[in-house]
Amino acid sequence: MVLGGCGPQVASGSASPGPATTSATSAPSAASATAAPAISADPGASHDSSPTFTDAPRLPTTDPESGLPFIDPADLPPEALDTLALIAADGPFPFDRDGLTFQNREELLPDRPSAYYREFTVITPGLPHRGALRIVAGEGGERYYTTDHYESFGRIRLSETVP
Repeated sequence: MVLGGCGPQVASGSASPGPATTSATSAPSAASATAAPAISADPGASHDSSPTFTDAPRLPTTDPESGLPFIDPADLPPEALDTLALIAADGPFPFDRDGLTFQNREELLPDRPSAYYREFTVITPGLPHRGALRIVAGEGGERYYTTDHYESFGRIRLSETVP
């Protein structure tokens, strides 16, 4: 790698590649009067002057109440987003069992009174039946997603504008 401006300077008009000489009384040139940015010879050094966001607050990765991992909506399949929209609109739902009480028999969700949770099917493309994908909705607005028919859950991280 060759970095310009790092080696000896050649005086303008000089045929010699040796170092330039200047007298102690000569005025600084325009090039030396302006500060050049520091360049590191280390190829791994970062020269990005953009601000870093290490001090920005980070969202928790685990729901403090349930202990379940958070799932960002961007990480859900489109069919799960469709189901969330149907829940927010209160239907119509594609299956008769959508909206029925989820009993929480597995006790993986926070303990709540009976009928607190309702279950909704997330359509699995290509399957002729309901499949294993579900969203469980709590009365308090919380939403949980399972890909394995209630064997495990993640809590969907929703903004406060989404019911």
